[in-house]
Amino acid sequence: MTMASYDSQGLRKEPSKGVPNKGKQVKGRHLLHTILLVVLVVLALGLPFYLLIITAGKNQAEALKLSLSLPTHWYLIDNFRTVITEGKMIPAFFGSILVTVPSVVLALIFGAMASWILARRTTKAMSIVYALCISGLILPPAVVSVMMLLKMMGLAGTAIGMICIYVGIYLSTVIFFVTGFIRTIPISLEESARLDGASPMRIFFTIVLPLLGPTLSAATILLILYIWNDVFYALFILSGKLDTLPLNLYNVASAGLHLNNWHLIFAYIILMSLPLLIIFAVAQKKIISGITGGAVK
Repeated sequence: MTMASYDSQGLRKEPSKGVPNKGKQVKGRHLLHTILLVVLVVLALGLPFYLLIITAGKNQAEALKLSLSLPTHWYLIDNFRTVITEGKMIPAFFGSILVTVPSVVLALIFGAMASWILARRTTKAMSIVYALCISGLILPPAVVSVMMLLKMMGLAGTAIGMICIYVGIYLSTVIFFVTGFIRTIPISLEESARLDGASPMRIFFTIVLPLLGPTLSAATILLILYIWNDVFYALFILSGKLDTLPLNLYNVASAGLHLNNWHLIFAYIILMSLPLLIIFAVAQKKIISGITGGAVK
């Protein structure tokens, strides 16, 4: 015999009935989500990469068709050799390094210092300053005015001028990433150091900056991605006096070397994107932790 159960008022409880096929419904939803995710990854990532690689491995006649068929014979290494030698990729690579590395480092340092001040001073004036700082995320810079200013300063067509432009443009990105994170850091750490006689610069570089590692890692990848692939600002500011990889690709394609040579253009794109892929593969854990950590905080 089964024992009947009663509630607090002495009324008999009816035995609960399980939801039929609940486990099957959950498994079905999980399977559907997995299928949708796989299809999304294939369409958004797999197909473009596949088209990029097979086109870079074809000769000119096959590449002009822009089909998904595999090349009859692989010319990938030969195409790489052609774009490196005839496309002058080596000087353009060092030009990109010369512009990208100082721009990222300076934008991170100045942006983190500005974020520290904005996060610790919660006055209405600072709120207005913060809004003005992050407005650069949506407001485009005045290219013509910037070019005229650089010419007046004698920095037009120079790496220093290009670095200054990139730092000014992407400071807002760093401030947007870092300010909210700094607000979660206990201010008692800074007050203890201040009582011990530490200067503001020492407090920032020894206490605050080391705690910003995950957030700055995510911001670093974004800045490298923006600056490394930039051709718009480099085209106007550098004016052909210094080559970067995207600007060099634009110039050689416009000059006719890669005109209708889609196999060479795609090979160039692969080589140009290779450093970014290596950086992302090495630092992907820090990037993800920085983005999710900033979102949670």
